[in-house]
Amino acid sequence: MQTYVALLYSILLSEGRRLVMSDLKAMAEGLGLKNVRTLVATGNLVFETRSTKISALEQQLERAFEETFGRHVDIIVRGAEDWLKLATGNPFPAESAATGDQVAVRVMREPVPTDALSALQARAAEDEKVLLVDGDIWLVFSRERPSSRLLAAANHKRFGIGTSRNWNTVRRLAEIVRN
Repeated sequence: MQTYVALLYSILLSEGRRLVMSDLKAMAEGLGLKNVRTLVATGNLVFETRSTKISALEQQLERAFEETFGRHVDIIVRGAEDWLKLATGNPFPAESAATGDQVAVRVMREPVPTDALSALQARAAEDEKVLLVDGDIWLVFSRERPSSRLLAAANHKRFGIGTSRNWNTVRRLAEIVRN
């Protein structure tokens, strides 16, 4: 058995209706996934299954989600080893220790090309940072500005399918994977 992390792009099912994590867990268990765990109400799953292709797991989860909840949601899957590599590859350890909710990673289905990063860096405020690590986009958001242009700029149209998680969530998922 191999451990995987799955990240849902959105947990909104319709106007005013959010996904309940116990329902998401039940959906995953219905697929035969084992030791299914969720982390807070943000669409994070950790589970075990036979080793298989990531793309096959993503398709299986997306299909089941649409059948169960009536809406398509992109789901990004990473193997445990890759998730731990992502977490230990955090390029902003000092910022993460001080303000874990202001550091985020946009976990990508396909790696972002290095040359695409300059357009995103151009939108960063003076106290914001952007780096590309192994195809994923790491961001440090401003504490001074309540809304950053970075989040809107790091979207599906510009960079492809991905979803963002703050450092606190990345770290907690890594802890679950290790245990």
